[in-house]
Order: sequence, then structure tokens, then C-alpha cells
Amino acid sequence: MRHLKAGRKLGRMTSHRLAMFRNMVTSLLEHERIETTEQKAKEVKRLADKMVTLGKRGDLHARRQAMKIIRSETVGKKLFDEIAPRFKDRAGGYTRIIKIGHRLGDNALVVLLELVVQGAPKPETKEKEKKPAKAKKPVKEKAAAEKPAKEKPKKEKQKKTAKEKK
Repeated sequence: MRHLKAGRKLGRMTSHRLAMFRNMVTSLLEHERIETTEQKAKEVKRLADKMVTLGKRGDLHARRQAMKIIRSETVGKKLFDEIAPRFKDRAGGYTRIIKIGHRLGDNALVVLLELVVQGAPKPETKEKEKKPAKAKKPVKEKAAAEKPAKEKPKKEKQKKTAKEKK
């Protein structure tokens, strides 16, 4: 019987499996969504939710615990400064799994694992009222200067057509 044996082995040795999970959690927090198989996603979801919970705590001990899993200092900083504040009013369930389909090679179920709250909230901006466009005054000098410029392209077009005819 398999009582009290939580977690999936995924056909990998312990060190490989743990390294893979650390890399996937780091990628998830960096890009805020990753595409993987369903079984891997379910395991990574457990770790990712723990990392967000540590980020919400925010103390030194929580930072050190999170950095044992997250291998990038920039992603650790992003977790504590940007991601965790987005979830301050949420009690759990920081990630979601969306089924995409089956992989062609081995028919494995591929899913999208993403953070529930995407990106920083955008501040509301008031739309500016459009002013009516000012009427342009005709300038005689501009009109006289533009006439020769318009004639030159016509001559070039005639030359091109003559070349194209040959």
C-alpha cells in the first residue's frame, strides 16, 4: 500500500526531480505562465503556492526559505516586491492549470500553468477630450514650392515605365 507517500516520482532520480521542480518554479515566477505536462504542473503548483505564501510573509526567514527553491536573485526579488503584494487579499490558490491538449509525440496531456492574477494592476487614466483640428491656412509659397517637386516624381515614373516596357 502507498499510504502517506505524497508526491510523484515522474520516473526521475530525486536530485533530477528536485532540480527540475526548482527550475520550473523559477520559470513560472519569472514568466508568470509556463506550458508543461499535467503531472509536472500539479507538482510544481504545490511548490509555487508555497513560494507565494513565503512572499506574502516577507520576513528575512521567509526570503531565505524561498531562495532555497528559487535559484535566481532577480526572480526572488520579483516574488517579494511584485507578485506577493498582488495576492495580499487572497487566502490561497495562487496558480491555475488550464488544459491545452495532447502532445503529438507521446500523447501526454499538456497544460498551461499560470498565476491567477496576471501582471500589475493598471492605473485608471482619464481620457482626454479631443480638440477640434485647426484649419490650415493655405500658403502660396508652399504651393509654389511643391509644384516642381510633384513634377519630378512623374518624370521618374515615366522613366520606370519605359524601362519596364523593355
